[in-house]
Amino acid sequence: MSNKIPLSFLDLAPVPTGKTIADGIAQTVEMAQQAEQVGLNRYWMAEHHNMAGIASAATSVLLSHIGSQTDRIRIGSGGIMLPNHAPLMVAEQFGTLQALYGDRIDLGLGRAPGTDGATFQALRRQMSDAERFPQDVQELMYLLGDETDSSPVQAFPGAKSNVPIWILGSSLFGATLAAHLGLPYVFASHFAPQMLSKAIAAYREEFKPSAYLDKPYVMLAANLLLADDDATAHYHFTSAQQSFVRLRRNERGQMPKPTHDMDSIWSPAEKTMVDSALSVSFIGSVETVKPKLADFLAKYEPDELIVTANVYDQAARLHSLSLVPQLNLFTLQSAAALA
Repeated sequence: MSNKIPLSFLDLAPVPTGKTIADGIAQTVEMAQQAEQVGLNRYWMAEHHNMAGIASAATSVLLSHIGSQTDRIRIGSGGIMLPNHAPLMVAEQFGTLQALYGDRIDLGLGRAPGTDGATFQALRRQMSDAERFPQDVQELMYLLGDETDSSPVQAFPGAKSNVPIWILGSSLFGATLAAHLGLPYVFASHFAPQMLSKAIAAYREEFKPSAYLDKPYVMLAANLLLADDDATAHYHFTSAQQSFVRLRRNERGQMPKPTHDMDSIWSPAEKTMVDSALSVSFIGSVETVKPKLADFLAKYEPDELIVTANVYDQAARLHSLSLVPQLNLFTLQSAAALA
């Protein structure tokens, strides 16, 4: 791949062990400001519930705060888990964000609940709600569009805002839905890469031009953690690896501190599971990561890459973003790298 592409950032507002939720939110603001200064395209947040180490459950509320603390970078959801919500309420929330922050707003939508079954019930939802995802997406598109004047129910704010909608997924379902609706598609390769090739191929092959998009637009997600040397990067990435082990064990807790001894934490089977889930990860120095990332981009030819670094150490996350311009693989809105 010869052309550079935009780079964006996906954040879960991690709450490190020993820190408060307020601390985690303050660090998230700092990350968004750093992403803007480096020149990243978007800063997205993911909706998760019942997780002590993640502070982005009230996604639209936190996005509004991020918007007030930044000036130019696009902000949005990656994503709102639509089965958890009535489309009208999502339209009102993101219509409000658009009224506050103009055309900086994106609305990424996912079909998973983003939580466990008990919490899904506490949200007053049922697992069967996910089956209505295609209809709910189209209802939301209608509510945010220009054709609601004669409708008995309208989104105020929201109507005529035309907030851009993205479909998020890790399977053929979301890929074909995005293709048939003519919407941009984001594949969750940062934690579920198994269907990556098939999903983006299906999306590109079945895409139907629409009023929203005239040709396919694919954004892929990856883990990216840069450091001055490989050992430091891999050390800090053990926080993300531990989080995946805890998730599979159904153990709650804040973002764990990094460790020099993962083998004392995970079993061989757990290591295999985590390595598979996080196989789309680029961890190390700029010199180590750049050729591997360039090969990945050349193989899949995404229109945009969105990266995440969900680890304990805030300084490591900030430093990783500061090194991104040295990769020289992305179209950055700010030419000056941070000191």
